[in-house]
Amino acid sequence: MKTIKSMYASVLCAGALLVGASLTAAEVKTYQVTGPVLELTATSITVQKGTEKWEIAREKNTRITGDLKVGSKVTIYYRMVAAEVEVKETKAKK
Repeated sequence: MKTIKSMYASVLCAGALLVGASLTAAEVKTYQVTGPVLELTATSITVQKGTEKWEIAREKNTRITGDLKVGSKVTIYYRMVAAEVEVKETKAKK
């Protein structure tokens, strides 16, 4: 009976370690941009950063804290996500 309990405890510990390791490996770097809001739509927020305008996409589940409106100073946290990948074939060397 003790051996079975020990075995189950070992399996649970191993499972917990695997889950923890996979969550850490799945993290993607997060970036941020800060500035005043120039334009708002249902799908994007445009922010002025220095002399550049940054248009960041947003979704219905984007979390917003505070009153988001044109002129508000905001910090947007985002991740880069590939929308499409096109592989170019390399020419064979002679």
